[in-house]
Amino acid sequence: MSPPTLYPFDEDEISESFVRASGPGGQNVNKVSTAVELRFDAAASLSFPEDVRDRLIKLAGSRATKDGVIVLLAQTFRTQDRNRQDARERLQGLIDRASVPPPPPRKKTRPTRAAREKRLEGKAIRSTVKKLRGRVGED
Repeated sequence: MSPPTLYPFDEDEISESFVRASGPGGQNVNKVSTAVELRFDAAASLSFPEDVRDRLIKLAGSRATKDGVIVLLAQTFRTQDRNRQDARERLQGLIDRASVPPPPPRKKTRPTRAAREKRLEGKAIRSTVKKLRGRVGED
């Protein structure tokens, strides 16, 4: 079970266009526009806070245009309805991932005395191993 969505997108904020798909479908794929191109203007959306919008555009990567419009192409399935549902699920998944705040930055700490000693001990052992690889006696 997936966690509940914090920020559902508004249906008015998306636009869908239907295009011909590649892949499975036989003759049907050449006749019917089953692929869905979903566009969501994340930069202009008022459905969620600005920090979520910024993370969403960053997460979208190459799927986002310079204007902040996210373009998703769904053509995995043979039917238009299923591709439409898939595109919407993928958009909601992106929004859900963007709504999780990033973890706080790591606080820098110094190594403990025991950790420093353990490191030096390991270096000393390695050094002796390498010394033993040399010549044993003189010729």
